[in-house]
Formats: sequence, C-alpha cells, structure tokens
Amino acid sequence: MSTLGPVVSVGGGRMGRGIAIAHVLGEVPVTLLDIKERDADGATAFAAAVAADVRGDLARLVDLGALAPECLEHCASLLTVARPEQAPEVLSRAGLVYEAVPETEEAKRAAFALISEHTTPHTPVGSTTSAMLVTELSGMLQTPGRFLNAHWLNPAFVVPLVELSVHPGTDPAVVADVRAHLEAIGKVPVVCGPTPGYIVPRLQALIMNEAARLVDEGVATPEDIDTATRFGLGFRFASMGVLEFVDFGGNDTLHHAGRYLAEHVDEYRYAVPDIVERNLDGRNGLQDGRGFHEYPAAERETYRADVLIRLLRAQELLGPAMPDGIATRAAQR
Repeated sequence: MSTLGPVVSVGGGRMGRGIAIAHVLGEVPVTLLDIKERDADGATAFAAAVAADVRGDLARLVDLGALAPECLEHCASLLTVARPEQAPEVLSRAGLVYEAVPETEEAKRAAFALISEHTTPHTPVGSTTSAMLVTELSGMLQTPGRFLNAHWLNPAFVVPLVELSVHPGTDPAVVADVRAHLEAIGKVPVVCGPTPGYIVPRLQALIMNEAARLVDEGVATPEDIDTATRFGLGFRFASMGVLEFVDFGGNDTLHHAGRYLAEHVDEYRYAVPDIVERNLDGRNGLQDGRGFHEYPAAERETYRADVLIRLLRAQELLGPAMPDGIATRAAQR
C-alpha cells in the first residue's frame, strides 16, 4: 500500500483519467483537479463526463474478467473531480501531485504556479509530459528538488511501465518515494536522465520508422510486418529485455549484423555503436560470462532455463492467436 497519501492529477484529460484509474485500481484515492475556468453548468458537465469515462473503462475491465464485478463501485468511489476554486484545499492535502495539462509552456507555467502556491515544499510532483524535458520544467516549480517527469504509457491503467526522468537536482529520496508508490499500485518504474524520448519512445520511434520504410520499399505487406512484429520481435521482447537479448544472442552477432546492414541498407541508420565495438573485447554476453549484464558461470544453466520458461509462458499468453506450439502440444498429451 502506498504511504504517500492522496494523489492529485492537475488536469483531467485522457492521461489524467488513465492515471486516476491506475490509482483507484491500486486502492489509492485520487482527485482530478480541473483548472480550466468553466461556468457552473460546464463544470458539472465536465465532472460527469470524467466520472462516466472512468466508470466505462472500469466496466470494460469487468467485462474482460480483469476486475471483479463487486470492485467496480468501490474503485469508482475513490475518484473525485474538483473545480479550480477547490485547488487550495485539494493540493494542500496531496501526498503526490501529477501535472497532466496540455503540452504548452503557458499551460505548464500556470499549473506549476498553482502547485507551488498550495502544496507543501516536500510534496513530490511529477509531470506526465511526453514532449518537454524535466530540465526545462523544473525551474517552473518552487523547490525543484521534489520534481521529476513521470512518463506513463497509454493506456496508463494497463501498461505496467512508468518512466521517471530526473534532473541533476532531483532529490534521491523523492525518486525512492515515487518509485515505491508506483510499485505499491502494481506499476514497474524505471529511472532515466533528462533525455528526449525517455527510453521506450526513443526505441520504438526507430522501430516504427523502419517498419514504415519496409512498406514504402515494398519489402513486405503491412499485414506481414505486423505479424512478424507480434510473433517474432514482440514475442521475444515481451520475455527478454533488449540488452539482455543482445547478451543472449551475442554482442559479436549484433556487430556483424549491424555492419552488414550498414553496408547494404544504410550506413547511418545501422552504424555500429561504439559500445558494441568495445564489447567485442571480452564482453560478448552469455558466451563470455559478461556483456551488458553479468553471468556467473555457476548460474548460466539456470539462467538459460529461465529464459526458455519465459518464452514458453509468452507463447501460452498469446493464446488462440498463436499457432499450436511445443507447450500447447505437450499440454494436450
């Protein structure tokens, strides 16, 4: 259970609502603070729309068997929608604040001014921005040591990962507290520096662009590319981290593949990174006992078995979409 206390999302758009659902599913009360000025009817209509949207997503989880029917009303009851005039009271009680307003400097400055004015100096604040660096935003908040970017992936209440991007002045205790909070509601937080694209968007942009090029070059149909992604690329990377996969297959294999693609496809897109060149000297992964990770000799066979188990479980999770494989046939015997 989280120890930070009530959560407030400043902004009630798609991301704010998704974050709210993630928290109520984790038994944490959350308030969506609408800071857009509206007349009384508009405010009432907005609050009703937010509540209906959240309830609708919770109902879909029930329909899909991911949430017990008896939990729906309880989860929905943990959500509150607040109006701008309630900001002082709501923010003063917050244990964690997310900024989830539109991606404009004007909107961010207004939100952080409000947060600075009404929260305690020690309340952690996370921006959900996907477009602005933590170093660009930290100066908009008083006591920036409590600030970081908290990048959720859509849909926020389903995807486990949350990327925490920190600036040089972020208090390590704040990172630890936010991390523990996210883990308590079932999320998987990772930490990265102040870099455009964080981790996942930076990696996936390359993959998506290359997939588009494959279509444009007539290499394969969109249908076959998506099938290859689901049952090859995605299948493996659902079971193994990217750098773990490099170690498993061999850094030298990546080096040779990269050089071949650089020569025959594009020398810039497939240029071999310096670290891959350096790792050729005794850090080729599992075969050398070390690469991006360490593989003690006494643990390697256990590790290989663990990888196989993960892959077989991934095959099982694909269910009807996956052609009968070894695990399915074995279960039928």
